[in-house]
Amino acid sequence: MKKRKTLYGILAAVSILFILYTLADNYMIDPRAEGFLSHKTGLRRELNLPVWLNVMHLHVACACIAMAAGLLNFSNRIFEKSRKFHRINGYVYLVSVLLVVITSGYMAPYATGGKISSMGFNALNIIWLLITIMALVQIKKKRMIRHRNWMIRSYAFCFTNMSIHLITSLFHQGFGLIYVTSYTIGVYGSIVLLLLIPNFIIRTIGQSER
Repeated sequence: MKKRKTLYGILAAVSILFILYTLADNYMIDPRAEGFLSHKTGLRRELNLPVWLNVMHLHVACACIAMAAGLLNFSNRIFEKSRKFHRINGYVYLVSVLLVVITSGYMAPYATGGKISSMGFNALNIIWLLITIMALVQIKKKRMIRHRNWMIRSYAFCFTNMSIHLITSLFHQGFGLIYVTSYTIGVYGSIVLLLLIPNFIIRTIGQSER
């Protein structure tokens, strides 16, 4: 139980800080995404900037809502006080993930790194959506532990952006690769990390429960 509380405390701290940073960066510091767009070169499709920015802002907002909703639903205290809230909040998470996936699908063709990165983003979207649907299926069948485990896997994908930028920074600033190549590595590297890390967390929780 103590280990679970520690994991939740770390998760809450990282999630809240990342939400605050993301909102500040995208809506106050760089609302026109000039820094991010400066890396997009050689696009095969013409970028309709006003539309792209609106979709991007919706994408960011829904991603932050999904991260916050998921964090709340991992709280045992909230679950014990109101299962109704847990259920409604779960649907908020589900709808937010769906909107993130849809908006990401729109932006994928304009991804830094071209078609290869675009394919990676589409793969991320499909995997995240399927995992989230699996979590919903499990709770409909009253399989609480399996539902929780699939939600852990789903929630990991809320950190896609963080994971991509950490890996990109490692290869670009650490190993000296060009930004576009580093970003593409970040996209595919994130798929691997976001599938592996949740299973480690699930095993850790399982061991603490035993």
